[in-house]
Amino acid sequence: MNSVLLQTMDRKQFNYCVEQYADRLFRFAFASLRNREQAEDVVQESFARVWERVETVDFATAKTYLFSTAHHAMIDEVRHNQRFASVEEMKTNVEGSTVSRYPDVSDILHKALASLPEAQRNALLLRDYEGYSYLEIGDITGQSEAQVKVNIFRARTALKNKLKSIDNLIDIEP
Repeated sequence: MNSVLLQTMDRKQFNYCVEQYADRLFRFAFASLRNREQAEDVVQESFARVWERVETVDFATAKTYLFSTAHHAMIDEVRHNQRFASVEEMKTNVEGSTVSRYPDVSDILHKALASLPEAQRNALLLRDYEGYSYLEIGDITGQSEAQVKVNIFRARTALKNKLKSIDNLIDIEP
């Protein structure tokens, strides 16, 4: 009988995961959420969830488990923030759109990324920012490898279309 032996994590392995993956988890969360505090909360929540289940998490798959947990925590964070958006945030967004006539290219790219559907954005970030394989992204997001490829293709196409026009790069008064 071929049974795979589960190697549960101990404290040393958990600490190793924190050292190895905390920065990567933060970059992934920050690239998606664009808010430092929320990204830090997602990272902390991800590690807390792993620690709660440390006796059932296989050390060999801890990286994938962490990114999958972070992915789900980001979804929760976005849903929570959509329900409780404050008047101040809306005011800042309105004022921010008129402050600069020539936004930074990085700001344009992040705005374009933010406009993508969540599944496409997360798949693209995991592939292009973090370097995960299609199979690993599928494990993290709960999608098939084929769906991951479709989401990445659609995300890249949408970004290309959004960014290829000069009108999208600078604000032009009517």
